[in-house]
Amino acid sequence: MAKKTEASSDGIKLVIVESPTKAKTIRKFLGRDYVVESCMGHIRDLPQSAKDIPEKVKKEKWAQLGVNVDHNFEPLYCIPKDKVKVVKNLKDKLADASELYLATDEDREGESISWHLLEVLKPRVPTKRMVFHEITKDAIQKALKDTREIDINLVRAQEARRVLDRLVGYTISPLLWKKVAYGLSAGRVQSVAVRLIVERELERLRFKKSAYWGVLAELSKDGVNFESRLQQFKNQRVATGKDFDGLTGQLTAGKDVLVLGEKDAAKLSQDLKSGNWLVSDVEEKPTFRKPAAPFITSTLQQEANRKLGLSSRETMQVAQKLYEQGFITYMRTDSTFLSNEAITASRDAIQTKYGKEYLTPQPRTYAAKKVKGAQEAHEAIRPAGNNFMDPDETGLTGTQFRLYDMIWKRTIASQMVDARQKQVSAKISVGDALFAASGMTIEFPGFLRAYVEGSDDPEADLAEREVRLPALKVKDAVKCTKLDPTSHETKPPARYTEASLVQTMEKEGIGRPSTYASVIGTIIDRGYVRKNGTALVPTFTAMIVSKLLSNYLSEFVDLGFTSEMEQSLDNIADGELDWESYLASIYKGPKGLRARVESQEEKINPDEARTMTLEGMDKYKFHVGRYGAYLSTTRDGEDVSASVPDNESPADITPEIAEKLIDQKINGADALGKDPKTGEPIYVLSGRYGPYVQMGDVSPENDKPKRASLPPGTQPEQVDLNMALELLSLPKTLGTHPGTGKEIKAGLGRFGPFIVHDGDYRSIPKGESIFTITFERAMEMLSQPKKGRGKAVALKDLGAHPDTGDAIQVFNGPYGPYIKSGKVNASLPEGATPETVTLEQAIALINEKAPAKGKGKAKGGAKATKSAAPKKSLKKAETAKDKAEALGVKKVVTRKSKK
Repeated sequence: MAKKTEASSDGIKLVIVESPTKAKTIRKFLGRDYVVESCMGHIRDLPQSAKDIPEKVKKEKWAQLGVNVDHNFEPLYCIPKDKVKVVKNLKDKLADASELYLATDEDREGESISWHLLEVLKPRVPTKRMVFHEITKDAIQKALKDTREIDINLVRAQEARRVLDRLVGYTISPLLWKKVAYGLSAGRVQSVAVRLIVERELERLRFKKSAYWGVLAELSKDGVNFESRLQQFKNQRVATGKDFDGLTGQLTAGKDVLVLGEKDAAKLSQDLKSGNWLVSDVEEKPTFRKPAAPFITSTLQQEANRKLGLSSRETMQVAQKLYEQGFITYMRTDSTFLSNEAITASRDAIQTKYGKEYLTPQPRTYAAKKVKGAQEAHEAIRPAGNNFMDPDETGLTGTQFRLYDMIWKRTIASQMVDARQKQVSAKISVGDALFAASGMTIEFPGFLRAYVEGSDDPEADLAEREVRLPALKVKDAVKCTKLDPTSHETKPPARYTEASLVQTMEKEGIGRPSTYASVIGTIIDRGYVRKNGTALVPTFTAMIVSKLLSNYLSEFVDLGFTSEMEQSLDNIADGELDWESYLASIYKGPKGLRARVESQEEKINPDEARTMTLEGMDKYKFHVGRYGAYLSTTRDGEDVSASVPDNESPADITPEIAEKLIDQKINGADALGKDPKTGEPIYVLSGRYGPYVQMGDVSPENDKPKRASLPPGTQPEQVDLNMALELLSLPKTLGTHPGTGKEIKAGLGRFGPFIVHDGDYRSIPKGESIFTITFERAMEMLSQPKKGRGKAVALKDLGAHPDTGDAIQVFNGPYGPYIKSGKVNASLPEGATPETVTLEQAIALINEKAPAKGKGKAKGGAKATKSAAPKKSLKKAETAKDKAEALGVKKVVTRKSKK
């Protein structure tokens, strides 16, 4: 901690948090003596590019790495350009403060942000670390009283993690550039996540489907119909899905079961229907089902993915907003523990909403859950405060409401009584066959009144529904109304979803729950994985990269090795391990990362590294090149190759698909017909970005014939000549806008079909065809308020700025409503709303935020304050460093070595 000097009791008390929304919420609970400012996350980091590296160290070998590996692994910290103004604002506010409260999140990342603030701001006033896990009045008031020092062990653990990630990424990634393709990246956790997804794809490739049959009977007694399945024939159990190996698809060795074929099942169905069906056994068994524990970070991500269809990244973004607005407790936690206040609030809500019979006699307690790589834990994720706000009373809407509602229900359910169920199983005999029927009834719903946990398996979800059987007794006769053979085949291992990947990573101790969202987002953004519905499908690039790393740097994608890294980082956080010694053991020495990469680089043949074969497709080789994936084979003694469309999944490519791609490359596709105007042939082809139609052949005179992608969901075999001609005619003119005299057109773009008028694009809704849309329908769509993608839609137009002429508009952003004019944004002041803000207020706010122009004048004529005057003219500053110094901020700082 920096030295502190006593300050006078006069002056404000400055509180620094990470985000404007969090600052806005906390301001409501503090008096006028407090000023709450946002540092917008980390204010400094390792250099992101060469331009961030200061001149004095640019020639050092370690400078590109951003870590001086030969001098105590000293990080080179830089203040990014977009944080220079933030830092200056905090320094200005600190100059008038009598106390400083660092109120960042209570985890390693938050602790590190506070430490960086301390290092950069160098406060000369009493400084306190203020921590809380929910943003309520009571929690904030308590946190002001119970301050502490910065936990340097947590800081070192975060710093070690950041440095370790940089060492792994910046050492392995260049190897991939040289051996596979430029621009690829590797990461300590990201590469392991990719490996998991790739290995599942390889399992699907090795899988061989097996067919088996069963017999399904529809039976009836006392007017109640129910189903029963063939279980045994001639005292031998009939094979079901569980008798087959989930990885190979074949019957598990040593299984003594009867595998029915189609003819066997059909004959049994015919022979048994007219037999005497008698109940031979009935068993009733009461069962109890306990509620799941309250949410932790990983289970929240899993359930939000299953129930709400949210990605891990979206879940954490929405949860962050709920936390910052004071609706839920901190959303990065591995603890299922509930405080006494939370238990009391839950039980009060249960009694009010559901009744006393749903309350357990004694509160349920959930011990703090310790998982591999567990982070600092406080409480489970729950509604904030001592009285849980009912979801319907929050005023929340959309995804925020749905996520809060789920958190509220899961928390409430954790304190409710067990669900009581009754399971009934019956055996029905007919000839040499034995059929089985099962039913389940809910005797008392208990916690199920509030919450039912989601499932990745639809069959498991169906099993939870009530299935009622008629009253059955041994020797009762039942009537068979229908008897049918049923076809089944084994299914390959399911691809990972975000939910199941998070579950596996947590189980194996890979990464941390707080990072899962960013890891999954990264591997999708960088083209290693694409989403097909909810499934995570690896690309050929992922397959190639994972193969190279597994063959040459296996320990760095090994689950156990990566898990041990997480444990070591935990030990650093607990003060049990020296972080510099640990980093040296990973990076240096003959078995360290640096030496391993250098020695393995010589062994890797680039052509072999970029090539792979697939199970059962030895005739073909698959490669990754500059323009994506392609396959190659030999035809008539000559090597031929063809692009593999990006939407083809490695495990789903068959020899037939490969042959079709090669045939199209060699012979061209069979023409659908000819264009009636030009006489040129029209083809349906497949390229890297999927299927498309093409007019004419590629030739020296026409190297880029006209092409058009197929609409989303349209298969090549569905395209006929008329559709192809329609697609090639796009964009087509629908008519002229009566108000502007400009054309309205319909076209097909990256995000699907659209209409456009004078630069105003509107997506054509699903269910409507681009081929049949009319001018009148287009006019109707253009008359509606725009709900566009990407560019935000203004909530309100206030007018034009008197000095610049720029429009002044109100928008809704991630941190609340704000005013925009030209390139200047300004947040609405406390108490103002988009409905009440006036043009005059907006002009004043824009002028205050506008960059200084001329000598002491701000844009719009506002005078620059004395405290904001730069020490050096910004106009004369030639480099980023000069600009930073002109603002009174030291641009580049390095961490001091430990003494």
